[in-house]
Amino acid sequence: MSPSTFNTLLATLSSVAVLSLAIQTHAQAESASDAVYQGLGQKAGIASFVQDFVEIITTDHRISTAFSDTDKDRLGFMLTEQFCELSGGPCKYSGKTMSNAHQGMNITNAQFNALAEDLQMAMEKHHIAFSVQNKLIAKLAPMQRTVVTK
Repeated sequence: MSPSTFNTLLATLSSVAVLSLAIQTHAQAESASDAVYQGLGQKAGIASFVQDFVEIITTDHRISTAFSDTDKDRLGFMLTEQFCELSGGPCKYSGKTMSNAHQGMNITNAQFNALAEDLQMAMEKHHIAFSVQNKLIAKLAPMQRTVVTK
């Protein structure tokens, strides 16, 4: 094999190795970025626990009055979209901003915490791993600053 052929072959192999590494790195990053989404059972799993979540929050005496005039089906749809997007899934949340959605509701920390507890109950009912629950809650926690106004 001539030196120029050897160098061409070596350059080609190096390019293939770099491309392979780039593809593997991208696949790992993609997998890590949607790990919470996968842990929640993807969109179908999210929709399932959200259905229970909506039922829990609309009957929880601590917060149910806030949902008395709420369209439960629409709330479930919007929460499914929001949790899907936040967890790294392919969904795009199409609802109002959190400040607009909760404007004038005078939500307290106690009410916000009650809702978080209800969310955990719904996820536990669906056997979602505690670590995945915590990751979703961590993504939702910053909303407290926007939602709690009283």
